[in-house]
Amino acid sequence: MPITNPVVANDRTYAIPKTCAIAICLDGCEPEYLEVAIAEGLMPTLKRIRETGTDRLAHSVIPSFTNPNNMSIATGRPPSVHGICGNFLYDPETGEEVMMNDVRFLRAPTIFSKYYEAGARVAVVTAKDKLRALLGAGLKFNEDRAIAFSTEKSDTTTKAEHGIDNASAWMGLPVPEVYSSELSEFVFAAGVKLLKEWKPDVMYLSTTDYIQHKFAPNEAGAKDFYAMFDTYLAELDAMGAAIVVTADHGMKPKHDANGDPAVIYVQDVLDDWLGEAAARVILPITDPYVVHHGALGAFATAYLPDGADHADIIARLSALPEMLEVVRKATAVQKYDLPPDRIGDIVMISTENMTIGTSAHRHDLAALKEPLRSHGGLTEQEVPFIVNRKIDLPNAPTLRNFDAFFYATAAAALEEVDA
Repeated sequence: MPITNPVVANDRTYAIPKTCAIAICLDGCEPEYLEVAIAEGLMPTLKRIRETGTDRLAHSVIPSFTNPNNMSIATGRPPSVHGICGNFLYDPETGEEVMMNDVRFLRAPTIFSKYYEAGARVAVVTAKDKLRALLGAGLKFNEDRAIAFSTEKSDTTTKAEHGIDNASAWMGLPVPEVYSSELSEFVFAAGVKLLKEWKPDVMYLSTTDYIQHKFAPNEAGAKDFYAMFDTYLAELDAMGAAIVVTADHGMKPKHDANGDPAVIYVQDVLDDWLGEAAARVILPITDPYVVHHGALGAFATAYLPDGADHADIIARLSALPEMLEVVRKATAVQKYDLPPDRIGDIVMISTENMTIGTSAHRHDLAALKEPLRSHGGLTEQEVPFIVNRKIDLPNAPTLRNFDAFFYATAAAALEEVDA
């Protein structure tokens, strides 16, 4: 069923693609990773695309975590619209802390669902299953026009729920270890096979940042990852797709000179100031995959007790050298486009090489085998935004990573491209 009219999603109008429009989210892709790999001759395809296409930097949403940014890319809007403002949510009414990966938390339709409704073929492949349901929200899998699955659970996919039976068998690849480069490589390989055989109109490929947490840009593990990605990018580009390469967030070293994690445990600080458990610190980076980061990131929110002097607490926290910014809820909502009912009374952002924890005894850091690298704050907001077509683009901060499909579909609508 051909798309006959531009697609409207969350008050933005998207073009009718004449070739497949692909957005690739390289999880944790600090721009330096690409600079190093290109300088060492490891990414000839991306080097050429930067020279012949359009090369910019964009800003991610804050908090610069995976779920908020992937859903911003998927909806074309910030968290104030789609509602996903972290990996993790505290509900003051129930006193529960829960993962924010259920579709019930999503407040806006995805671009994918709107293209599907317009008659398009849509494919979504993500590394971890925590995002699959959110990204696939609104898609129907009974017409052979939608596929949405994760590498992590690719051996259990069904036609009814994911649009494909046993994606692992279809790929001819085993399910990789979740803490591996192969988890992301599977995403790229699936994208190539889908483009070749299934021919989607719109496709989203989203990876995991295990490698970026583990390796700095000049280390072999990172270089190997980006060299691998470049080979798949070459295949996608050669088939005539219009491609935007961006990221959900950057990545910075968060450790001291000895290689130990650099952390300020804010729950302990507030317990000392206000009494034990009077305040409640929430770390939206929290997810089941703590080997990456030990639940330590650069963004936190806190619920303060009734009667607490917010201005005094903000002033005292702001005076700490570990803090880059501490603001009231109202300021954070306005400045970072956050949903007010899903953040606490104050928002804290740490400095470039510092993370925020709750209490020291609540973080199991035994799984961290390398010096901590993490994200979440303002210093991880700058991300690449590269299009394999010449197209008019602003730069950061006007350009946002969640503009990916707006420009990918615009580029795909420019002209018919022969594969």
